[in-house]
Amino acid sequence: MQDVDLIITGSKALLLDEKNTCLNNAAVAVNGDKIIAVDDSKKILKQFEAKKIIVAGDSLIMPSFVNCHTHAAMTCFRGIADDLELMDWLNNYIFPAEAKNVNKELAYWGSLLGAAEMIKSGTTTFCDMYIFEDETARAAKEAGIRCLVGEVLFDFPSPNFKTPEEGVAYTKMLIEKWQDDPLVNIMIEPHALYTCSQPLLADVKKLSEEFNVPIGLHLLENAAEKKQLEEKFGKGAVSFLKDIGYLNEQLVAFHCVHFTEEDMKMFADYGCKVSHNPASNMKLASGVAPVPEMIKAGVTVGLGTDGCASNNNLDMIKEMGTTAKLHKVARLDPTVMDAQTVVRMATIEGAKTLGMEKKIGSLESGKKADIIVIGLNEPHLTPLYCEYSHLVYATSGADVDTVVINGKVVMENRKLLTINEQDVMQKVRDIATKVKKSLQK
Repeated sequence: MQDVDLIITGSKALLLDEKNTCLNNAAVAVNGDKIIAVDDSKKILKQFEAKKIIVAGDSLIMPSFVNCHTHAAMTCFRGIADDLELMDWLNNYIFPAEAKNVNKELAYWGSLLGAAEMIKSGTTTFCDMYIFEDETARAAKEAGIRCLVGEVLFDFPSPNFKTPEEGVAYTKMLIEKWQDDPLVNIMIEPHALYTCSQPLLADVKKLSEEFNVPIGLHLLENAAEKKQLEEKFGKGAVSFLKDIGYLNEQLVAFHCVHFTEEDMKMFADYGCKVSHNPASNMKLASGVAPVPEMIKAGVTVGLGTDGCASNNNLDMIKEMGTTAKLHKVARLDPTVMDAQTVVRMATIEGAKTLGMEKKIGSLESGKKADIIVIGLNEPHLTPLYCEYSHLVYATSGADVDTVVINGKVVMENRKLLTINEQDVMQKVRDIATKVKKSLQK
């Protein structure tokens, strides 16, 4: 028998491979940070001997979720300003609150709380844009969660830098500091075309090419932005991005609510990726992104929650349900965005969106061991006819029982093993008291 570190056995497994394989009486063997084998439990237990065995009867084993767009530290601003239009929300509430309150302490503890929330609802990889992202990277590393993070870059000062040049220099520091880390990856993240000048965008492109790292930015989130950018550039935003050399496989665009058919074609032709964030788009009344049309055009689309100030949670299972139902009602067509498509968007397609599909997103031999176990022995999950249906329409984040990231068990039986969640919640409560006082001045 071959020695391995971990075996997980369960009643069912969704692999999310190219064939959408579903196994009964399945088991996964893990050694180090990699999946060694996925097969029938009897075969796995005959072939391998493990230091630890997790027996997950009446459970579903599957790849963990990939959250393609977050502002993790904004857990500290959850519920601070709701029921507002996007630009009003940003300019009159969020930006002022950030200017008064965001510092390294908030970035660290807010990100750690975000990591706890994500792990407890089955997310093991998140793509983050915010301020003091070295603190977010540090928090992610301590929590044992995989991430792709980048400092938000503006033309104007942020709490972390006074000039765009300082922001770019900070991003370069992140790239050099975290290169080759097994969990922390760096992205360059200009906020949006309406907050970044052409010189800043040019510096971002140069840095991306120098270090071969991806670029992420908010794009065409609402109708006002679309109109503003067309007036500014004298052309569509995606055409502008094409002109400045941004359209390539390294670009991940967040939202893309107001995409035209021409925009979709350009994104498909150049291999650009999209993060769809439906709950945030609904809450801010930004519109409904044409995701079924994007997918049909050949654009890779993953799912994201956005930040806790505009969702207001980081639960990817909730986001799956929102995605499926939003597009059905928007088109009055119950057949669009079927459950299997949506689950793939939250796993393997999300991994493709972040350029990580060779490492994560499916349960396959040789990939990183990012695995979750969902308990099925619950009233709201009985009976079971279709696993994909349950995941999208019946499951909740609280049904996630066990989480493995990079081969390490980080939650078992709903207990976090890398984060003291009570301490973290109290720290964020203390920060929130300061935030509330700052807004009363």
